[in-house]
This record gives sequence, structure tokens and C-alpha cells, in this order.
Amino acid sequence: MKQKILTYYFAISILIGSLIYIAQKLIIKLPTLVNNYVNDFLIIPIILTICLYILRWSKNNKHYQIPLGVMVYICALYSFFFEFIIPKYMERYTADIFDVILYFIGGFVFLILQEKEINS
Repeated sequence: MKQKILTYYFAISILIGSLIYIAQKLIIKLPTLVNNYVNDFLIIPIILTICLYILRWSKNNKHYQIPLGVMVYICALYSFFFEFIIPKYMERYTADIFDVILYFIGGFVFLILQEKEINS
């Protein structure tokens, strides 16, 4: 199981994120924490896992790992774009420091799972 932990986490994250999105579109009342924050926690590991699998395939290196600096860069980019730029132009988006924190926590979860997968 450890060899596939990142794959399982990715699949479960996609499922949970999709269910939250569908519930929101169907105007189903969700708990505030789930409605406002869970997808922010899930998005960075989802994006980085897709990037990781593409990079492993393109580099023909099944042990390739995304470095800490790249994860920090992606989290900072998401934070800047979704918490600073977009809220200025779209009412649906609001700037929230907790989202930024969740992007980075999700990034560190990804790094931990990536390391476990390689070392198993």
C-alpha cells in the first residue's frame, strides 16, 4: 500500500473535492469548514501529483521527486493569484489568509506522501 499512497491520496482528494463542488452547485448546505476550506487544502496536492506523474513520465524517471522549492513556488503562486489578484476582479472569490495557510499545509502533506512513496 505504501508504494501507492500518493496515488490513493490523489484519487480520494479528487473524489472529495468533486463531491464538495457538486454539492455547492446543487446548493446543498455544507458545514462552513467543508464549504470554505477543504478544497483549498486539497488543491495543491492534486496539482503537484499531476505535475509529478507528468515529470516522471517525461524524464523517464519513476523516482523523480518535486523539490521543496517548487512546492513553495506553486503555493506562493496560487496564493498570489487566488487570494490577491482574482478577488479584485471577481466577487465569487475572497482574499483569505486561511486559504494561503491551507495551500502550504497541503503542499507539505504532498511532500511527506511523495517521500513515503519513494522510500517504501
